[in-house]
Formats: sequence, C-alpha cells, structure tokens
Amino acid sequence: MYDFHIHSDFSIDCNCLMEEMVLAAIDKNLKSICFTDHMDLDVSADGIDITFRPKDYFRRFNQVKYKYMDKIEVLAGVEIGMQPHLSNKYNEIISENPFDFVIMSLHSIDRLDIHMSNFTHNKEPIEALKTYYDHLYQCVNYFDNYDVVGHIDYIDRYFEDPSKIPDFKEYYDPVKRVLELIIYKGKGIEVNTSGIKYGLNHYHPKVEILKLYKELGGEIITIGSDAHYPEYIGFEYKKAEKLLRNLDFKYIHIFKERKKYPIHIC
Repeated sequence: MYDFHIHSDFSIDCNCLMEEMVLAAIDKNLKSICFTDHMDLDVSADGIDITFRPKDYFRRFNQVKYKYMDKIEVLAGVEIGMQPHLSNKYNEIISENPFDFVIMSLHSIDRLDIHMSNFTHNKEPIEALKTYYDHLYQCVNYFDNYDVVGHIDYIDRYFEDPSKIPDFKEYYDPVKRVLELIIYKGKGIEVNTSGIKYGLNHYHPKVEILKLYKELGGEIITIGSDAHYPEYIGFEYKKAEKLLRNLDFKYIHIFKERKKYPIHIC
C-alpha cells in the first residue's frame, strides 16, 4: 500500500508527530508513505499565511526517514493551497526545496478559506459548484509546478446538506473543462479516501468524475488517506484500489524526486 497524502504536526490542523504517523504506517504494513503537510498562503483579507518552515520540516523528516528506512519508505511532499495570484510565490518555494511530491489543492477562493468562510452557505448549490470549478480551472491554467490535483470535489464536504448537491450532469461541463486541462498538461489527480470520513458516500472525487477522467484519457492517479491521525493512515486503501481496477485503471502512481512511477493494480 502507498499512502500519498498524510499530515503531521507541521500542518495547522494536525497534532501528531511525524514519527507517530510513520510507526502507524509500519504497523499497517504500508510500503511507502508521503508527508504532504499544508502550505496555504494568503487565506484572509489580512494576508495570513498558514505554512511551515521548510528547514525545520526537512530536518524532522530526515530523522524519521533514515531511522525507519529499513522498514518503510518515507517521502517528503507538500500540499499547497493554490490561488491564481500565488503562482510565483509557490513556484519559488517548491523550486527551492527537495520535495518528492506536490499536491495542488483549492482550499480558498478570493482569499477566503472555503471551510472557515462558510463559502457554500447562502448560495445556490449549483452556483457554489460552478464558482469553485471555475477557480480550480484558473489554478490549473496558471500553475504547472505540481504533480496531482488534490481532492478535486473538495467543496462537497462543506454543503450544509449534502443531499442538496445537484446531479453531476448539472455541472459536468465545468468539471470536464478542468480534467481536460489537467490531462493536457500531463498532470494527475488523486483518489482521496477522506470523503467517507466527512459524511459523504464517496471518495474525492466521486465515481462520476473518476469515470470521466478515465474516458478523457486520464491515467496519472495516486491514492491518499488525507490522514491527520495515525488510525486513518491507509484508510480504505484496498477498497479504493478495487474501485480503480473496476473502472479499468491499470496503475496507481507514486512520486519520488518529482518523477512518477507506475504501480500495477493487482
């Protein structure tokens, strides 16, 4: 198993040490994990940055990587909270640090965190969805220094009543536009299993989006638990792998030194 979306106490919303997460992964017989701690810049009108110091991050990372290297492969990644105006800043940070893997996620729109600002409240669901996917398209269009787009339908978590989310056919076109651009640019997406933890009946992205990605020719895909606690490392991995196999995906991918490696789905 290869969990390529794990957090530690270098993320503002996680209190678990890297070593705790590594030990849990070893206990669950994972072959490889990648830490992808949060780096979210300019998430308020005051320009607040939620991030970590790369120097401290890599110091701690190297300690656990080499301490447990005979038991598990531990890799260093980052999950950036992208907004179109941050392209240059993120490019500089990523280029200056030896990350193995970069997830680009959309957590904020117009400097407002989607969760904290209650972005979906007081909006028609279809309006919120189309705005979200329009901004995601802009992020994919303006920025190239990443490997996969994280939890593409992340916005689904934050509807007050998930049953009100429109049928996928109603926002098919904006999603298709995003996926086509991801594929054109040679990037990938992830299957983020945390959707189940947030009360949804699907992973991120939902099956309809995975099917569309496959139909459009998308092949690059990773699996990540988005774990913030040790017990969630590898969450639903085998089920996610089975889902991908049933959708006729032949491989998942892992990344090392920003290079992708296909792993055959058995």
